[in-house]
Amino acid sequence: MTTAASRRSDRRISPVFLGIVAVMAVTGWATWTGFAEQPGIAVFLFVTAAWIVSLCLHEYAHARTALHSGDISIGAKGYLTLNPLKYTHALLSIVLPVLFVIMGGIGLPGGAVFIERGRIRGRWRHSLISAAGPLTNVAFAVVCTAPFWLDALDGVPEAFQYALAFLALLQVTAAILNFLPVPGLDGYGVIEPWLSHKARRQMEPLAPFGLLLVFAVLWIPQVNGVFFDAVDAILRVLGIGDLETYCGQDLYRFWQEGSGVCVTR
Repeated sequence: MTTAASRRSDRRISPVFLGIVAVMAVTGWATWTGFAEQPGIAVFLFVTAAWIVSLCLHEYAHARTALHSGDISIGAKGYLTLNPLKYTHALLSIVLPVLFVIMGGIGLPGGAVFIERGRIRGRWRHSLISAAGPLTNVAFAVVCTAPFWLDALDGVPEAFQYALAFLALLQVTAAILNFLPVPGLDGYGVIEPWLSHKARRQMEPLAPFGLLLVFAVLWIPQVNGVFFDAVDAILRVLGIGDLETYCGQDLYRFWQEGSGVCVTR
């Protein structure tokens, strides 16, 4: 009885996560209806809350896939509750990604949940566990862009359109960055099981610095331009143009001088 109860509690959705979802829902409603006196504040809270929800779902996808692949220790760690405070690197998984959105408007890959890989058999399972997180970002991007590529924008307020466009931008950048085959990122986790033991040993010391290396390379103007050209191309395929993403970021960063140039109705 005690074991069964503990297993149910291990998988019970956290009140912290439900609170974040509630903030997303209320501020999304305020953005849609124009209830907020300052639309930028509503957009900021809506996008930030939705971004945190997507980070929680990203980590949950890793954990749930690992559970079904053989790591039965996942539940006891609290990873199945969607509580962002339970992740092994709450700073990397939640705080830094939110700060990067606020400062630079880019979806920073978060820290992964701790998975006991020794419990998992089969290279395909290891690869799927790593891929599950960024695939969640892909799914989130598809949902955010659905009104655009389905031509279902009639009656959708512009402020809400812009918020969805900026949120989609964050999801696309997060998916691309996560899928890079760089040690420490999920993309490398996908291919790592297929590498030789020698190659894995050589790449292992780079894992703590992989994300820093990516951002150092992105700091190069030419690389940065190519990266965001690719992001914009993907968003255009999904029906979102530069104007929507620009206005979404403009509304989101409401505190900046000159923000609010995009008129909404």
